[in-house]
Amino acid sequence: MPETIVKKSLGILAIAGVEPYQEKAGEEFMGEAQLEHFHKILSAWRNQLRVEVDRTVNHMQDEAANFPDPVDRAAQEEEFSLELRNRDRERKLIKKIEKTLKRIEEDDFGFCDSCGVEIGIRRLEARPTADLCIDCKTLAEIKEKQMAG
Repeated sequence: MPETIVKKSLGILAIAGVEPYQEKAGEEFMGEAQLEHFHKILSAWRNQLRVEVDRTVNHMQDEAANFPDPVDRAAQEEEFSLELRNRDRERKLIKKIEKTLKRIEEDDFGFCDSCGVEIGIRRLEARPTADLCIDCKTLAEIKEKQMAG
């Protein structure tokens, strides 16, 4: 993950350069301020990922060479393959971020898709695209392991 996406500042993790949300006493869960905070995080994160995609495209265009030596050509192809694999993961993450931004717009963000309970601010700070509470996610992972095993 690029260093610009997650930085450590005074012992507190900041995603996309946005400091963690400080809850106020008696504040409504996923009120306007919280939704705006997560919208800001997700938008900044998406923009950083898009910059990485553009950088990769430019790098591949600039560095593309038709090496006469098969070993050099293979090394370059392997490097490009790894970069493309990483960008594919980031492309999928961008889609997930956009889906989450849509949930914010529809006022459906912050609640578990499975059981409907609040996901929790700290979990959303750690994984802003989370759509399951920790209990439902744990159960889903156990089921997944049982199906694979």
